Amino acid sequence: MDLSYLLTPFAAWLVAGTLKFLVNSIRAKKLAFGLIGYGGLPSNHSAIVASMATLIGCREGLSHPAFGVAVTLAFIVILDANSLRRQIGNHARAINRIAVDDSGHTILRERVGHTRLEIAAGILVGAMVAFAICSL
Repeated sequence: MDLSYLLTPFAAWLVAGTLKFLVNSIRAKKLAFGLIGYGGLPSNHSAIVASMATLIGCREGLSHPAFGVAVTLAFIVILDANSLRRQIGNHARAINRIAVDDSGHTILRERVGHTRLEIAAGILVGAMVAFAICSL
C-alpha cells in the first residue's frame, strides 16, 4: 500500500499551516495564535488540493483519469477560496459595521477567503511538498 497518497495532503496542510502561522506572527510582531484559521498566506486549501493533483500527476501520469479528477477538484476548491469565501468575508465586514451598536451581536469572522497571491503561494507549497514526497 502506498501511504504517500495519505501523507502528502497532510504534509502540505502542515507545511502551509506552519508557514501561515510564521507569516501572521511576523506581521503581528507576536505569536499569532488568534489568527489561525481561514484566510492568509499561503492558502491551506490550495496547498492540500495542489499537493494531491501534483502527486497523482507525478506517480500516475498526466493522462491518468485520477489526475483529471484531482485537477477538477483543485479548481473547484481554488475558485471557492478566491470568490465565494472572500465574498463571505466582505459580507461579514459589512454586517459587523452595521451591527456595531447592537450589544447582542456576535462579531463575525471577516478573514475568510484568499487573495490570488495567497492561493498561488498555497499551490506552490502543495506542489513542492508533493514533488518532495514523489522523489523519495
